[in-house]
Amino acid sequence: MLKRHVVGICLSALVFSAANCHAEDIKIGLVAALTGQSAQSGESITRGLTIAMDEINAKGGVLGKKLVLIKRDDESSPPKGVTAARELISNEKVAALFGGIDTPVSLAIVPIANQNKKPFIGVWAAGTGITKNGANPNYVFRVSAQDDLVDVALIKYATTKFGGKKPGLILVNNPWGESNEKGLKAAAAAAGVTLAGVEKLEQSDVDVTPQLGRLKAAGADVIILVANAAPGAQVMKSRERMGWKVPVVSHWGISGGRFDELVGPTAGDVHFIQTYSFFSKPTAVSEKVLAELGKRYGVKTPADVIAPVGTANAYDAMMLLAMAIQKAGNTDGDSIRKALEQVGEYSGLIKTYKAPFADASHEALGAEDYVMVRYEGGRIVPVQ
Repeated sequence: MLKRHVVGICLSALVFSAANCHAEDIKIGLVAALTGQSAQSGESITRGLTIAMDEINAKGGVLGKKLVLIKRDDESSPPKGVTAARELISNEKVAALFGGIDTPVSLAIVPIANQNKKPFIGVWAAGTGITKNGANPNYVFRVSAQDDLVDVALIKYATTKFGGKKPGLILVNNPWGESNEKGLKAAAAAAGVTLAGVEKLEQSDVDVTPQLGRLKAAGADVIILVANAAPGAQVMKSRERMGWKVPVVSHWGISGGRFDELVGPTAGDVHFIQTYSFFSKPTAVSEKVLAELGKRYGVKTPADVIAPVGTANAYDAMMLLAMAIQKAGNTDGDSIRKALEQVGEYSGLIKTYKAPFADASHEALGAEDYVMVRYEGGRIVPVQ
């Protein structure tokens, strides 16, 4: 009877879990958009995490245990993200969580992570409030961009690269858009720049001509866009229908889906921000990661890497988390949090990190790590 009971438990666990885990494995959770319009972002994050975890496991794992990734699809929906995070924490007993592209989803998960004392590491969503969430202690960390810094960079780029005197903002109508509206207004004021106006768009909008028309009438000479791939594509299509050749500078949400396919030839008109480009000067780490992307996914050149920031941010974040777990000596959430704050130097893919989470901001990357890119022939390449 005992044997049948044990077998039953094991079978139930296998059915319930996405991975064939052993009791001694260290489970790492991922809540991201794995389907839908932003599925490329979830795939790129998965690739970065998986390559890093396999590399770590090949060297003996962490604390002598194998790392296993347990994924859940949030479908870019905050309620589904919350359900997924609770299930990974309560049922799968993950040691830590990684988050995906959507700021609204990450903001919804933040209080769950802090309440459950579970480290939550963002590798794409840039909303400032994700890490600056008021919790003490704070279990949220990020290896990604931060809206406040991105907004300064976008204003600077719009006014220097394109000579913009009166930028117009068009922002997705959600918490991510709100985060950037605040940051862009502050950045513009600090730079002495007058904004032509602020327009909002919904995720489901198929015609953005009215919003663009108002910005054009207000004298906008450059557009700053904050949206994911699908609504961002509608902005570009509406711009094309208007015959308006205004320059467009964008946050990176457009790179998490099929923006270039949706837009067509004018996709390359948009210059947008990234935290890393595989066109950067090769290093031992970048060559190693590119080689793995080639073996596993057929990547032949840096231009073939889909949604590069997801892969790069996730790879480095997983390495930093593994260092923290090893330093902590266990998988207790509070121990890992403290260890993350004490992680020292790590020569990663994006850069060499030095005490990346030592200060209260828990931000591993800064404005100096940002690069500007564009689509060219369906590939993301640096702006020349």
